[in-house]
Amino acid sequence: MDKHDGGDPGALRVDDPWYDALAAGLWVPDPTAPAPSPVPAPPAAPATGTEQDRAAIYLEVQQSAAFQEVRGQYRRFAFPAVAAFLAWYLLYVVAATVAPGLMGRPVAGELNVAMVAGLAQFATTFLLTWAYSRHARLRRDRAALDLRWDTQERMR
Repeated sequence: MDKHDGGDPGALRVDDPWYDALAAGLWVPDPTAPAPSPVPAPPAAPATGTEQDRAAIYLEVQQSAAFQEVRGQYRRFAFPAVAAFLAWYLLYVVAATVAPGLMGRPVAGELNVAMVAGLAQFATTFLLTWAYSRHARLRRDRAALDLRWDTQERMR
């Protein structure tokens, strides 16, 4: 529904969230009511520059020190985090394959080492998601928003 396909904007489409409301009888139009007047289209925005000008602005921003710092902050977190998580996951898979005796050792009742390690995979996923969002919020979001604001202002 985000993209305009060139058809009538008021036409009912299959991806319309109100499509099922008609089938359920939740909304039935009054046949005696007058037809609504069409809504005028908003005026087109004036052209602000050519595509080449916009591309030049994006390239300039991409080569700026502020953008490089934001990308560097991202890379300094993402690459080690992905490497550590992948190593932890592969360790779990290899241990389950190579050392079934170790993975089958009971920890508490019916709970064994493999179950604990498998549950730790879920916990690690949530921990990594929390750490990523915290890192982004504290170290990158403000600078990225400033870059975005500056780029949008230059595009006007």
